[in-house]
Amino acid sequence: MARKKNNNQSMEQQMWKAANKLRKNIDAAEYKHVVLGLIFLRYISDAFDKLYNKLQRGEEEYEGADPEDRDEYKAENVFFVPAKARWNYLKDKAKLPEIGKYVDHAMDAIEKENPMLRGVLPKVFAKENLDATNLGGLIDLVSNIALGDVKEKSADILGHVFEYFLGQFALAEGKKGGQFYTPRSVVQLLVEMLEPYKGRIFDPCCGSGGMFVQSEKFVKKHQGKINNISIYGQESNRTTWKLIKMNLAIRGIDSSQVKWNNEGSFQNDAHKDLRADYVIANPPFNDSDWGGNLLRKDARWKFGTPPPGNANYAWIQHFIYHLAPTGQAGFVLAKGSLATKTSGEGEIRKNLIEARMVDCIVNLPAKLFLNTPIPASLWFMSKNRTNGRFRDRNDEILFIDAREMGQLINRRTRVLTPDDINKITSTYHNWRNPKGEYKDIKGFCKAASLEEVKEKDYVLTPGRYVGLPDEEDDFDFKERFTKLKTEFEEQLKEEAILNERISANLEKVKIDE
Repeated sequence: MARKKNNNQSMEQQMWKAANKLRKNIDAAEYKHVVLGLIFLRYISDAFDKLYNKLQRGEEEYEGADPEDRDEYKAENVFFVPAKARWNYLKDKAKLPEIGKYVDHAMDAIEKENPMLRGVLPKVFAKENLDATNLGGLIDLVSNIALGDVKEKSADILGHVFEYFLGQFALAEGKKGGQFYTPRSVVQLLVEMLEPYKGRIFDPCCGSGGMFVQSEKFVKKHQGKINNISIYGQESNRTTWKLIKMNLAIRGIDSSQVKWNNEGSFQNDAHKDLRADYVIANPPFNDSDWGGNLLRKDARWKFGTPPPGNANYAWIQHFIYHLAPTGQAGFVLAKGSLATKTSGEGEIRKNLIEARMVDCIVNLPAKLFLNTPIPASLWFMSKNRTNGRFRDRNDEILFIDAREMGQLINRRTRVLTPDDINKITSTYHNWRNPKGEYKDIKGFCKAASLEEVKEKDYVLTPGRYVGLPDEEDDFDFKERFTKLKTEFEEQLKEEAILNERISANLEKVKIDE
């Protein structure tokens, strides 16, 4: 999807570099709404223009149609864009000092015409900290997306750019970015493992909607029909909810069942009666402020009452509660959840295992997540592991240790490569499929019997089962030591630079005072 420029940077990378240059002193957390809002505005305007031109030509089924009739757009699931909110109108105003007011008015006008977008679009363009010249530059930048021979694919490209920018803003925001963004490689791994070809997909802590977008991509990649999947979600952060509504709209995904309330999924379950075919989620790690004291006798706690100081096992049971009789779940949890025995968590885990709910556990490498250094794991659960679609694996659990996988994209962030994802997913599919050619690999994967799990006191840490890999004859200790030493020295340099910046800022504060 990414088109290469002359200097080997992709279109998205070049755009990000230019957009970031225009950011000046605006925080990334605030600036993302400016840039993503403009990309969204450009998308709905392009979609509107495409249908507008067909209506204006009046050919075939559009004969006699009025291009300004709002019902024509509603019938085609296209947002109606008023004249003064269309991209070309704003593009012509881009160099005016009051361009911010024009864009804010455009957002207002679009919301009034399209009930699904009410309360979603940002109106931040006339703020004093956003210079009119810089805003005009951004409008020019967004205008250059999907030019020439790719004009017909502009929706796909705009969606790709939107997703890329979401990831870049998450990186720029660091820990705060992790609250709305799950790394793409982790999302892709979850979706490729579960293979959601059709059915109801549910994410009760959906962030900016990556699980839904990746599910849609999976269906398209495997020549499925998008209409065969329906999505349900819930988000407690209203700002993040706005991002997901835009992210899904730009992909043409129906977001009418993606709900917001500030109480969250535990206190105010927006989909109480939903029984989903797939649950895909990345809940907050070790959340201690989830209101557990108010839910001691909740019907969801079928396997045991979770402790009020940690929501991990509340999330697991919330997911299971919403699964259909043959439903499957894949989700991220802190690695500590695999072995904890605190406040009855070990007993809940034992009950889950005895009920044959746990299908597969994957140990993930460090540095994958932006908002936490806590090691993470993936859990895969199935409500019925003898349903005939896959082989009967009721008395087994597959353990995969992927801690050594992935590659660093900077000193703090690691991603899983396509080869990593393929190795993990093919291992899982070969294990659960009737005709799969699975075999244990020492140090990587092990299909453990329920008896083995019982012997290890129901601890689910993959390293306990897969063992250590056979040592390679060509292992170079000196090379490995040199590499680790270099990484350590780089971290020391980075820490020194950070300390210098902190000291400089403190001195500046003293001077200002």
